[in-house]
Amino acid sequence: MGVALTRAAQWTTASSGTGKLEITPVNESLLKEILEFVEQFSSRHPQEAKHVFKEPLQWTTSLEASDFKTEYDISGPTVKSHETDKDGHPMLQLTPPSISVHSFSQLSKIVQLATDKRLKEVRACLEANRDPVAKMLGPSFATVEGEDSSVLRLLEKVKEGDQAKETEIKVKLIILLQQLDTQLLMPFHPPPHSVYYEFTNGCRTPPWRQVHGEICYLVIKPCDTQPLHITCSTAGVFLNGGIRQEGEENSYDRTSDVYKDLVTLLKSKSPHFAENINKQVGFHVKQVAMLIVISCWLLLLSKTPGGVGGADDFSESSSESEEDEEQSERRTESNTDLPSEYWQIQKLVKYLKGGNQTATVIALCSMRDFNLAQETCQLAIRDVGGLEVLINLLDTEEIKCKIGSLKILKEISRNSQIRRAIADLGGLQTMVKILDSPDKDLKYLAAETIANVAKFRRARRTVRQHGGIKRLVELLDCVPDSAALTEEQEKDVEVARCGALALWSCSKSTRNKEAIRKAGGIPLLARLLKSPHENMLIPVVGTLQECASERSYRIAIQTEGMIEDLVKNLNCDNHELQMHCASAIFKCAEDKRTRDLVRQCEGLQPLVTLLSQADNKQLLAATTGAIWKCSISMENVAKFQDYKALETLVGLLTDQPEEVLVNVVGALGEGAQKPANRATIRKCGGIQPLVNLLTGTNQALLVNVTKAVGACATELENMTIIDRLDGVRLLWSLLKNQNPDVQASAAWAICPCIENAKDSGEMVRSFVGGLELIVNLLKSTNKEVLASVCAAIAKIAKDEENLAVITDHGVVPMLAKLTNTTDDKLRRHLAEAIARCCMWGSNRVLFGEAGAVAPLVRYLKSKDSSVHQATAQALFQLSKDPNNCITMHDNGVVKLLLGMMGSTDEVLQEAAAGCVANIRRLALANEKARYG
Repeated sequence: MGVALTRAAQWTTASSGTGKLEITPVNESLLKEILEFVEQFSSRHPQEAKHVFKEPLQWTTSLEASDFKTEYDISGPTVKSHETDKDGHPMLQLTPPSISVHSFSQLSKIVQLATDKRLKEVRACLEANRDPVAKMLGPSFATVEGEDSSVLRLLEKVKEGDQAKETEIKVKLIILLQQLDTQLLMPFHPPPHSVYYEFTNGCRTPPWRQVHGEICYLVIKPCDTQPLHITCSTAGVFLNGGIRQEGEENSYDRTSDVYKDLVTLLKSKSPHFAENINKQVGFHVKQVAMLIVISCWLLLLSKTPGGVGGADDFSESSSESEEDEEQSERRTESNTDLPSEYWQIQKLVKYLKGGNQTATVIALCSMRDFNLAQETCQLAIRDVGGLEVLINLLDTEEIKCKIGSLKILKEISRNSQIRRAIADLGGLQTMVKILDSPDKDLKYLAAETIANVAKFRRARRTVRQHGGIKRLVELLDCVPDSAALTEEQEKDVEVARCGALALWSCSKSTRNKEAIRKAGGIPLLARLLKSPHENMLIPVVGTLQECASERSYRIAIQTEGMIEDLVKNLNCDNHELQMHCASAIFKCAEDKRTRDLVRQCEGLQPLVTLLSQADNKQLLAATTGAIWKCSISMENVAKFQDYKALETLVGLLTDQPEEVLVNVVGALGEGAQKPANRATIRKCGGIQPLVNLLTGTNQALLVNVTKAVGACATELENMTIIDRLDGVRLLWSLLKNQNPDVQASAAWAICPCIENAKDSGEMVRSFVGGLELIVNLLKSTNKEVLASVCAAIAKIAKDEENLAVITDHGVVPMLAKLTNTTDDKLRRHLAEAIARCCMWGSNRVLFGEAGAVAPLVRYLKSKDSSVHQATAQALFQLSKDPNNCITMHDNGVVKLLLGMMGSTDEVLQEAAAGCVANIRRLALANEKARYG
């Protein structure tokens, strides 16, 4: 209670005496908790309630003698309790306005007697007794900051038998009061289960559990078993009793064996997880997403350091991985675990701090003799303040000291903690200035160190804001093209290489990409792309492929002739360079001109050759991505057909990471637009793995798989296999997916399935709730979903029974509601659906009543001929109702249709003529009825 009043309660500062408790929500909450504790104390702890306080609690009360009942002697305004101590003194005495209380028993009675004045009495008591525990138990129990050993002293007395009974009660009383303090302080400290709180040692467990080696707790929800409450500790991982934020202490107890890691535990507890994880070489997104939803404290650690900034802070590219948001330090080893190098380096740092120039250079050289790639050595420099010294040396005029400092910073900045510390100490700003130095050694060392540090957003932003991008681009403008170089030229190459490395790191930010372009970086990168030096080409191509997410760069890569160089480097022996070249083509081949250039530069065959590098997953992902995007052009598909690419791609449909599968399936989907390739996919056994992938959860993969399966379904033999594998049902179930891209792709795929299935009407009816589901998708706001669903409804409505069912589900008013669209793709498929739906019952009349006719007439003014054909067919069906004919005539349909009756499209011609004929018949009938 005393600790809570000291640390959490909010007091006024009074110059004339003790402060008062402020009227604040925090204090109100504290008072209510204390009131509840006191009120229930006697009933819960009767023995401890009788303990006589060392000194009475005294305060000015609002109670009067009339408030007291039995168990008290009342004499005028004075009140004394019948209950006395061993010397006969009353345990409560009221002499208005002062009251004196000697036990918890009497305190409990007072708050019960005070009724609606209870909180006022508690407030008055605490204001008059700022440290009530000291008065209850004596001065040795006064509230102090730091470690409280009072309980230990009492326990010693119990052991020694010194007034054992009384001391035991004291022990229980102090423990109860400390528990109250813990309860009161809980809202004012991040709770041990808070996702926001991390102790300085990196642990996320309460201090009293850290002594057992516990690091953090997880809640994992497998799909095939109950949620698993897991403790991660230094000894391994194990199940606990289900810790809650307000959990009991026994919740922390181990309830399972200890496992060496999380994967082993999950394999033991979840058969589904074990089955799926064994199918993969390592962890991939698909398995984790399918099997577990982890709720743990590490999820909310991606806060940007340094507080919230302006709009500039949030302009970073989506290509930035969360490697950028580096994790906090996790070192927990004690000093006794540190190797001798740690202490030796710390001594050298002291020489750096206090030595002259010669001593500084010697210390820097000596420091470089250590293995600076080792984390212990890196952190030794940081822990003793060495980073500040090294950064300060960069501001000196001594070139040797600067070079020595940069060489060390370059090595240790590979550590994420060191990177962040360098940025915090302002090291980046100093290194950016050094880029202007005439000394080439300084320039390349500063650039390479910037490349290491700029791995997280704030660092990249700092480089840009201090003019670093422009300076780094300038470093690129100094490279000779010849392979044989002088010593000075080799330095120029190294300066440019390190400049490209730094730009590569910085280019993960959208604003930095724009800054590189504005600084004239594109033509310089194009020139460096012709370099014969592989170590130069890797950062150059890396920068280009990172920037190729921006359209301006893709156009520049085309116009600057870089595609030819990228293709040429696909044939080199360096897998990393090949991977970056393929990745650049992958991003650039969104544009048709690039796809044509890759083919014209004979880049398609090297891409197919690289598919043989199946063990290198990064290279495989980049290569399959490039093939996918290049396959968007049918001319390229024909080439891939010649190179037997599809056969190889089908072989990659199993046992691959999802990033590879997305690309492989995308390429097959594009290739399957050609009939010969659809047969190839079937003959190579590709239909079954494609259908199997329909059960996944990766949204991009599902979009590509549905497209591929839909393309394959246009072949009757393929459709037979898809139907046998229950592929249509799987496609239909994807209509429930929340992603509109998946919904649209699934609906498009369903169309050829219905078209080519043996008994499509019965097949569709066999899907419970399937027709209602697809009709309800007409409520979507996504135009691609609406167009695809309309196309599917047009196919479904060919079966009379299914048409009757979807009519009952309200398809007519829903379709009519969409007719005011201006989107030609949606217009075409909507008109087809309306034409088909007119063939049941009174649907034609209902469409007219719903106002669908007049908007359809406007479709005939579209520039898309496919819209004309579908609209004419819909109008022909609608014109079989006289009222619809009148509406059409009033909206000028005859003139539009007369022009289309001369079309070379026979379907359009026939539908237009039929519609005009129906209107003419109605007009003749009216004339005959009028004039006889």
